Amino acid sequence: MNIKIGIGFDVHKLVENRKLLLCGVEFDYPLGLLGHSDADVALHAVADAVLGAAGAGDIGQWFPDNDPAFKDADSGKLLQFIMASNELANYRIGNVDMVIICQQPKILPQVPAMKENLAKLLNCTAEQISIKGKTTEKLGYTGRGEGIAAQAVVLLEKV
Repeated sequence: MNIKIGIGFDVHKLVENRKLLLCGVEFDYPLGLLGHSDADVALHAVADAVLGAAGAGDIGQWFPDNDPAFKDADSGKLLQFIMASNELANYRIGNVDMVIICQQPKILPQVPAMKENLAKLLNCTAEQISIKGKTTEKLGYTGRGEGIAAQAVVLLEKV
């Protein structure tokens, strides 16, 4: 079997007057993530993991944060564009393992919706996706509630 593995990481600052989106699912939370796009840190980590596995650069190369075309862009659409690219034409998702690092909000209640949405974006099943929420025991910027980080590992299988 021909497989490729990629790892992705992203972090965004929490601020007022922004929606909080994780894997394309909106959270009922008073703060949202700051970024050029919709700042969906989870989808950005997955996109970087997919691109890394394919040897196709990173999300910043594909969608530069200084390009006005990507201002407030839907990260789900960016991920779908990556998945439909020539670089991914001969691969499918084997599995995704993700950790979302934040003190708040609690991730677990939204995990089923997040897995379903991510599965649609990646053209795979929810069973191929693992999403875990972790705190940093109130240490660092995530522990102080200043930001949210995400890490993802993706296995691509040649079709």
